[in-house]
Amino acid sequence: MSEVSKEVKMRKTINLGRPRAAWPLACTLLLLLLAPPAPAQSPSARATTPTPAADAARADATVARDVSDSLRLVTEFEVNGLKVLVKRREGSQSVVAGLFMRGGSRNVTAENAGVEALMLDVATEASQSFPREQMRRALSRTGTGLSYGINYDYSVLTLGSTRRYFDRSWDIFADAALHPSFAPEDFQRVKNRLLVALSDQEDTPDSFLDLLQSRVAYAGHPYMNEPHGTVASVSRLTLDDVRRFHQQMMQTSRLLLVVVGDVDAQQIKQKVEASFGKLPRGDYRPDPLPQLSFRTPTVAVTARDIPTNYIKGVFAAPPLTSPDIYPMRVASSILQNRVYVEVRVRRNLSYAPDAFLGSEGANTGGIYVTAVDANQAVKVMLDEITRLQHEPVSQDEVKGTAQQFLTRYYLGQETNAAQAGELAQYELIGGGWRNSVVFLERLRAVTPADVQRVANTYMRNLQFVVLGKPQSIDKGVFTQQAGE
Repeated sequence: MSEVSKEVKMRKTINLGRPRAAWPLACTLLLLLLAPPAPAQSPSARATTPTPAADAARADATVARDVSDSLRLVTEFEVNGLKVLVKRREGSQSVVAGLFMRGGSRNVTAENAGVEALMLDVATEASQSFPREQMRRALSRTGTGLSYGINYDYSVLTLGSTRRYFDRSWDIFADAALHPSFAPEDFQRVKNRLLVALSDQEDTPDSFLDLLQSRVAYAGHPYMNEPHGTVASVSRLTLDDVRRFHQQMMQTSRLLLVVVGDVDAQQIKQKVEASFGKLPRGDYRPDPLPQLSFRTPTVAVTARDIPTNYIKGVFAAPPLTSPDIYPMRVASSILQNRVYVEVRVRRNLSYAPDAFLGSEGANTGGIYVTAVDANQAVKVMLDEITRLQHEPVSQDEVKGTAQQFLTRYYLGQETNAAQAGELAQYELIGGGWRNSVVFLERLRAVTPADVQRVANTYMRNLQFVVLGKPQSIDKGVFTQQAGE
């Protein structure tokens, strides 16, 4: 199960969230098993083996150098109120651009939820200068991808292009963003496709579980307005609604442009001035996003005649702007490894137990499991939370987890798209893009005391949802507060 599985799975939808914090322990063990054995060392070689302190110093130097390089490679400027970030990656043969729109769920209501996703989807079909068939031929001929993504905090229109054809691809991208044709036949086809995807949500247990969880966790919160909408809200949308919403969103105060590739920032600035620089500024100021808070543990059971119970419980977690996000990532990763060992390896209660931490403006973390014996599986997982709260974590475990993040981070940042998404996420909801650069540095500063503190502070009052057999669920097991 993915770390964040709140989005409807549709064509053209991209994942805007971070990858899961750390690999399950089994993955780490598998890598160790596949690694070739170390050669025997001579006494002289052993005498010159670097010490742990030397290894740590080299790691610190590597992180510091990467921070400096990343800051140097990013150029930041504004064009008529539109903030632009350009990251140059010399030698890269591809270029990625993303036009990000602030607001997410706060841009819509229960009545028009889904209008932003529908607008972006239709915009990728055709534009005024590139009718549908012409756009398809141009995209195919240049190896260009035009897509979109949306989550609770923001949305994005994305361009993926080769460096060779970037100028031509940019023209298509800018015209799709600024002058979509919104042809009636395109609108109706895309709307029907979206309605089919939304109507299928309850067919898959995991998708239905996420839907149930959002109704519980986000009651009374702006996130209750599902950005992809519902069957009822999307059914009501008209082409005029989409056109009005597009006009509302095309203000530079609402937008962020991120470009990553082997491109010159000055040339990008000229392109932006000639296209997006002509937009009105507007006066958009996002309303403060309230943080989630759960006062008591709860469990809601939805009956379904399936062989196993699907279970998810979430707690309120620190947002990306909080200093607690760094020890919380370590704590969540340690919990993930522990529940995997205890629930699957030792007790064989579930194939895929999990602990996760999100990356939203109003953030959550939690646990997930599918099990026939739901009570025993959940009790074991809550006991692991209690152990994390009451028993100090060793310094070696914290350091090992930070090293996992180091490896995972660099693997996850190999593509231009991943780097563009990282810059945008921190700029929009993480206190500024520079915080993405110092992520590893702050992670390595986490101590065992920090891990125990955030476990006690946040891993409480879990909001459980269960999809399965109500008669097999002992609610007392679920609502017994871990750590008290």
